[in-house]
Amino acid sequence: MFENKRLAFIGSGQMAEAMIAGLLDKSIIKAEQIIAAGPREERAHQLTARYGIQGTTDNHEAAEQADVVVLSVKPQMIDEVLPEGRSGIEHCDLILSIAAGVTLTHLVERFGNTRVVRAMPNTPAKIGQGISVWTATPAVSETQQEQARLMLSAFGDEVFVDKEDYLDMATALSGTGPAYVFMFLEAMVDAGVHLGFSRRVARQLVLKTTLGATAYALASDEHIASLRNQVTSPGGTSAEALYHLEKGGFRTVLSRAIWAAYQRSVALGGGKKVSQRLGGRPGTELDKDI
Repeated sequence: MFENKRLAFIGSGQMAEAMIAGLLDKSIIKAEQIIAAGPREERAHQLTARYGIQGTTDNHEAAEQADVVVLSVKPQMIDEVLPEGRSGIEHCDLILSIAAGVTLTHLVERFGNTRVVRAMPNTPAKIGQGISVWTATPAVSETQQEQARLMLSAFGDEVFVDKEDYLDMATALSGTGPAYVFMFLEAMVDAGVHLGFSRRVARQLVLKTTLGATAYALASDEHIASLRNQVTSPGGTSAEALYHLEKGGFRTVLSRAIWAAYQRSVALGGGKKVSQRLGGRPGTELDKDI
């Protein structure tokens, strides 16, 4: 799929390194076919030493050599990575962007190339356990879509969607999702410490419990509500705990938080104001970021 192809990363941070490591570990591409460009010379040397790829601080050099370009920079830097012009990127076979909130239209106009894939990975991609939601412009061929699929599989799982609007939804659900989970874990650990466990033991209990519960859900075809019912005996400890979670509005607060994250993603991408859902009304807290 990548035979005789040159792959360039514009941006050599942690997400780029995660993809590089995955691509090499899965033998999708060879080290000598990869070039990574970033602003720091020491980082270029580090990646070269660690993976045997070519590191550089020259974005133009990387773009000019590439058949496939991965834009792995912060969204606010997307218009600065090639400030002197497009410098070859308009001629490459495919552009894959993992810059959150930067639309396909903006990427096509900025770089003069209609063959663009936009993806939304999440933080667990750094350990190969992420999930990426992605879409592509009509100009991206089936072969190029398969190339994008292989590159994103280096992060973990991937899901193709046929409408770009789903990228904002994915940003709110899976992209931002680890933050919700970390807050939930933090609260459980703190509760364990309050009960009398050491923080080390509370952390171990909480992380293994959530990991096991997630693995159990993945292994089952049953609805998640059915799995919850399996550990909720009438009048038992789970029933008592769940009563207080429901009384405190746990589901509603989480749903509203995800909706607010979606609105924020749309706003950051320069999109139009979205219609209200989940009980939101014009003029409420949900509208403050729009």
